[in-house]
Amino acid sequence: MTAAAGKDVVRLGREFNLLWAGQTVSNIGDKISIFVVPTLMILVLHASPFQVGLVAMAQYLAIPLLSLVAGALVDRWDLRRTLIGCDLVRAAVIALVPAAYFGHFLSVPLVFAVVAVVNATAVFFNVGYTATIASIVEPDGRVKAYSHLEASRTTSDVVGPAVASGIYVLLGAGALLVDAATFLFSAGQIRAMKPYGGGGGRQESMWRRLAHGVRLNWTDPVLRRTLQGTLLANIGGPIFVTVLPILAYRGLGMSVGALGTVMSVAAAGAVGGSLVAQRVSRALGPARLIPWSIFLHSLVGLGILAAPALPGPLVLGATLTLYGIFMVWYNVSTAAVRQARVPSRDQAVSHAAFRTITWGVIPFSVLAGGIIVDALAARHGILGAAKLTMVGGTLIGTLFAAIPLAPINALLRRERDAAPAELTEVTA
Repeated sequence: MTAAAGKDVVRLGREFNLLWAGQTVSNIGDKISIFVVPTLMILVLHASPFQVGLVAMAQYLAIPLLSLVAGALVDRWDLRRTLIGCDLVRAAVIALVPAAYFGHFLSVPLVFAVVAVVNATAVFFNVGYTATIASIVEPDGRVKAYSHLEASRTTSDVVGPAVASGIYVLLGAGALLVDAATFLFSAGQIRAMKPYGGGGGRQESMWRRLAHGVRLNWTDPVLRRTLQGTLLANIGGPIFVTVLPILAYRGLGMSVGALGTVMSVAAAGAVGGSLVAQRVSRALGPARLIPWSIFLHSLVGLGILAAPALPGPLVLGATLTLYGIFMVWYNVSTAAVRQARVPSRDQAVSHAAFRTITWGVIPFSVLAGGIIVDALAARHGILGAAKLTMVGGTLIGTLFAAIPLAPINALLRRERDAAPAELTEVTA
């Protein structure tokens, strides 16, 4: 074993394992909330499509509002205390929903507020979490660390919906107490870690750092095109996902257990896609794969048109499986291209700016999805309205998102062709 390898094993020892265990459990808890909240909205509160879209908006609203500021502030805070605080706040707030249900004061505004606070806190947690990995894992061990974390995330994608539907059948709104408990577990794991840094801050002003992150994404032609393509995809894709439970429960009459099973099967397919993503990326090249993967990701959303001519669970299962596979391919290929173009010291602020801009449209997209379903339901019925809205959302990605992404491969090829000449000039 080399010295570097031995050091990597140490860095992926106790501290990382504590963090990893906490996030593995917390990831499953997240899937419980993602499944249970819209289920409660539709089946218990009998919320309208507009109200479902409104609460979905709360799930994303904090990202454009807080991501840039969180990236700058967390630089100055103690990372371990930040993560523990975020977990404790989320545990307390998510527990309000079952408390309100059993106390007979559950309402759409309360659910909106809970979702907004939980996801605002998650923005700070995710920024601090990324910085934590950089603090406790040496550079040559980070690929291994992120592989472990990605394995946990994809596992939660597979088992989470089925677990969530089963717990909901048993406990109803009380299922969210399980999610709250996972946050407490995560906080306990992080509390058991040794102090590991953070809070040193930066000499550069916060607003200058924020502006620098935006400039990085806009001045580089490749980064700018990934930003534009992802932004266009995020106009339509979230509409599709938000309207999905309305289509399943009200349009197709699916049960909670059936939808949970369908989502788990689809997630398993997406995991399979992630396993071959590197092979596909190597075969085609990540830059060539980017426009094709987002085009196919959007195109397969049209599969919902096959319902109810074909059984709803079959249609949704096949459509969501392919939808997830191509999204994984897109994420893998864009990450490979983007990270290679950003200096390591600017990765956090660049990612925060990219996420703020590309996710900034999502709150308005999901709200628009609910409004459109409401507007179309009187004429087309809830099934027809949901299908038309989801098709409209997926066509945005199919027709437009790939356009700014298509020239990326040619841009990179021109850069590679120009590099030897520039190197020759410098050498001379």
